[in-house]
Amino acid sequence: MAQNRSVEIGTGSFVLLGFAALGFLTTQLPGSGLRLTRPTETYTVVARFDNIGGLKVGAPVQMSGVPVGQVAAISYDPSVYKAAVRLSIERKYDKIPDDSDASIQTSGLLGANYVALNPGGSDTYLKAGSEVQFTQSAIVLENLINKLFSSFAGGGNKDSGTDNGPGAQDSSKDSSKDSAGKNSGGKK
Repeated sequence: MAQNRSVEIGTGSFVLLGFAALGFLTTQLPGSGLRLTRPTETYTVVARFDNIGGLKVGAPVQMSGVPVGQVAAISYDPSVYKAAVRLSIERKYDKIPDDSDASIQTSGLLGANYVALNPGGSDTYLKAGSEVQFTQSAIVLENLINKLFSSFAGGGNKDSGTDNGPGAQDSSKDSSKDSAGKNSGGKK
C-alpha cells in the first residue's frame, strides 16, 4: 500500500513538472508574444513584403545570426498591396545602415520564419519610424514544390512528339540488317 502511494505521488509530480515545462516553453515561442525576460528599450522600423509566408508577431529579427529585435506587428497596406511588418529593434543596435535589406528566412528546412537584416554601406542609420527600402519576401516551400511537380508534369517529350525509345531504334537497326542480308544473299 505504501509503495502504491509513493508511485502515485511520483507520477503526479512528474505530470505537474511536465505541465510546468510546457507552460514555460509556450511563453518562449516566437509567435506567442509572451516573454519571461524583462523588456528592453527599442525603436520601431517598418519593412514591406510581397509575401510574409508564415511570419508571426514575436518572431525574431536577426543580423548575422544574432537576435537584435522582434516582429512587433503585421498588417496589410492596401495602398501598395503589401504586408507591412513593424520591427522592434533593441536600442543598443542603433547603428544599422538605412540602406540595409530585410529578408524573411526560415530556421532550418521546416522551422519558424524570422526576419534577417543584412547591413548596407550607408553612413546614415535607421531610426524610429524609418522604412527598410530593400526587402525580399519569404520563399514558400509549398509554391516551390508545386512548381517542381508542374515542371515534371508539363515537361513530357520535347522532341517531335514521336517515341524515340530504345525499342524504336533497335527495330530500325534490325530492318536495315534484314535488307542488307537479303541483298547480300541475292548476290550469291
